[in-house]
Amino acid sequence: MPVAMKKFGFRIRTRGGSVVDNLTIQGRDREEAERKLRQVYHHCQVLEAREHEESAPPDASDFEGVISLIADEGRRGGG
Repeated sequence: MPVAMKKFGFRIRTRGGSVVDNLTIQGRDREEAERKLRQVYHHCQVLEAREHEESAPPDASDFEGVISLIADEGRRGGG
């Protein structure tokens, strides 16, 4: 069963001193999202972090779920 991914918003100060707003990163939890953030922005300072209310539907995080959604849409005649 796939783990639901959450979206986290970050506001950071880069190593060079620039402030970057509205960074959105998916992760199972804040720790994972922040780890991903630091892979891109080395030595950044997190000024603000928040969890977005809406999260991805459970099927959207795995390939089979996406195929299932497409197939269901095709059967209904949409898209």
